Amino acid sequence: MHVRERLLLCSLRCVLNVTRGINKFGSSLPLPEQVLNKLNVKRVCQLHLRFLHTIVFIQSRQRFALMSDLESPPPPALAGEKRTCPEDEEQDLPLKKQKTEADHGNRAAPSQDEETSCLPEEEAACEGEEEEDGDTFADMMKHGLTETDVGILKYVSDHEGFSGILKERYSDFVVHEINKQGKTVHLDDVSVPADTEEVQGEEHQPKDDDVLTEEQKKQLGDLQLYKNKEGTVSIQVVDDTKEKRTLIHKAIKTQFPGLETKTEEKDGCRFIVAYHVAGKKALAAPRKHFWPKNRGSFCHFVLYKENKDTMDAINVLSKFLRLRPNMFSYMGTKDKRAITVQEIAVLRITADRLAHLNKCLLNLKVGNFSYKNHPLKLGELQGNHFTVIIRNISGTGEQVHQAMTSLKQTGFINYYGMQRFGTTAVPTQHVGRAILRNNWNQVVDLILKPRPGAEKEYLVHCREEWAKTQDPEAALKKLPNKRCLEGQLLRGLSMYGKKNIVTAFGLIPRNNRLMYIHSYQSFVWNTMVSRRIQAFGLKAVAGDLVLRGTTAHVLSAEEAEQHSIHDIVMPLPGFDVIYPSHHIGDGYRELLSADGLDIDNMRHKVRDYSLAGAYRRIIIRPTDVSWDVIQYDDPRISLVHTDFEKLENKPAPVFNTGTFILGLILLNR
Repeated sequence: MHVRERLLLCSLRCVLNVTRGINKFGSSLPLPEQVLNKLNVKRVCQLHLRFLHTIVFIQSRQRFALMSDLESPPPPALAGEKRTCPEDEEQDLPLKKQKTEADHGNRAAPSQDEETSCLPEEEAACEGEEEEDGDTFADMMKHGLTETDVGILKYVSDHEGFSGILKERYSDFVVHEINKQGKTVHLDDVSVPADTEEVQGEEHQPKDDDVLTEEQKKQLGDLQLYKNKEGTVSIQVVDDTKEKRTLIHKAIKTQFPGLETKTEEKDGCRFIVAYHVAGKKALAAPRKHFWPKNRGSFCHFVLYKENKDTMDAINVLSKFLRLRPNMFSYMGTKDKRAITVQEIAVLRITADRLAHLNKCLLNLKVGNFSYKNHPLKLGELQGNHFTVIIRNISGTGEQVHQAMTSLKQTGFINYYGMQRFGTTAVPTQHVGRAILRNNWNQVVDLILKPRPGAEKEYLVHCREEWAKTQDPEAALKKLPNKRCLEGQLLRGLSMYGKKNIVTAFGLIPRNNRLMYIHSYQSFVWNTMVSRRIQAFGLKAVAGDLVLRGTTAHVLSAEEAEQHSIHDIVMPLPGFDVIYPSHHIGDGYRELLSADGLDIDNMRHKVRDYSLAGAYRRIIIRPTDVSWDVIQYDDPRISLVHTDFEKLENKPAPVFNTGTFILGLILLNR
């Protein structure tokens, strides 16, 4: 019997055993009915489905696109264990089957935290879901996309591979961005840079410590650490002068970053009132911050995140800093189920305010601050450095060596990974196709309609309300978090009406809107690359395209002999690209025509959705590939020494002797 079939059978047996145990347990103890409802077969099936989806057969003849963040194509499309930065990692259940990723910007994944944004392709959270009729275990297996659904069909080689578990823990996948200067980005400094602008006469002023009493400092400290974030601390100004008030304002902001102050008068006395920047008072009356002229307008910093998508992390930061998410810029989105390190820029926010968040947020850390006069742009990075752990590997040492050698020497087919296309029964490329066809009613229907498969309970209720009433305000009330993508669309429909969907859709952040049309482009690219490899294999042929500078050139038969498959590019459809002159070029036209699109008219009525197109290499050969097969005896330990652990002076992982489990550590850039 095949390994995966055996695993499926074992999981089904576990389902039956656990169900019997639940029935027996429930009959012997007077448990509340709602508790028993949550201990149901469907919930057990969800857990086993998560486990089965992590069993990935790692064959070097496969895509090996888990390293594919080396290119920099168009802006991002869509994107566990709960681990706080200061604490030890806890054991997590394996999540969905891990697919491969094709470039640096591949998704904006959903969040499982109330404070962050959630996207439509959100992975189901098991906690707190009520029992629902409908899906059986077999049904749930069918709801996700498969590789063939998104055009991933071909292999790069044909030797025998080996199997293992990819991303059993999110710490098994570590990504460090490589910036446009070619430097690998690390978080290694959380100090705040000294401000270059000096305060005149500062040496004659009292020290900050002399202004506040110990009791006031304690109250301000509690306020700063969110122990009473909706409250205030009032400090009466004794010997009231403008200079004294200024000193108190400055002392609070300097010693307690994250707090704002204002002056109020009560009963003839003046008070300095401190409040938290994330509190409702601050949101109701935001204040402008002084910004020195000689300081760069953008604060650049390194974002270290664990088990969060880039957009989720930015939504968290934007909430606590009272900013719109589009005030942040970055060079590419990073995987959710991973530890990633990347550079971010934000407009006119001080390093002090950012550094304060290190005390408060889970799974995030910021540092390496600097001020510059420019934001970051998508695609500016040179690539990413990956550390990948494959656990429980099987196969001989020779099989592992063959697979890794193939990766190092030949590379992988540069497919766009599964995350770009979503994780629910409504693929993001379908939404993108509807946008390009200017079918806005279908766009709304695809995003908001009910769908099979596991999903957060409030999203299920929201979709059901929309399907029943088509009332955006009623559906919006079902969402505790209005910042999620569905909430933003419903809010837009409430404000502008269902007859002005284009404007309503515009309330969704631009990157999230563009993810849909880029998803469609990615689907077309994957499909045509599979056809091209099927037709011509891994060699350059007449009619293929290569880049000369930024311009694509069609190869003649003679020129094809001078090029390898690593030089060949294929276009993402758009108005500013050319297509191969062999029959694969005609395939683009046929595919788009079947979807109701005109390849000769890729400009849209809404400028944001006009597709210029781009070029992308078919095969990527990663650089600096190395690997090591290790033996360890504790599946709960992290096998990578992270930037945060180094900052905290924590020791590197030690692999103890005992009952050995084989693992593979793979490094590349």
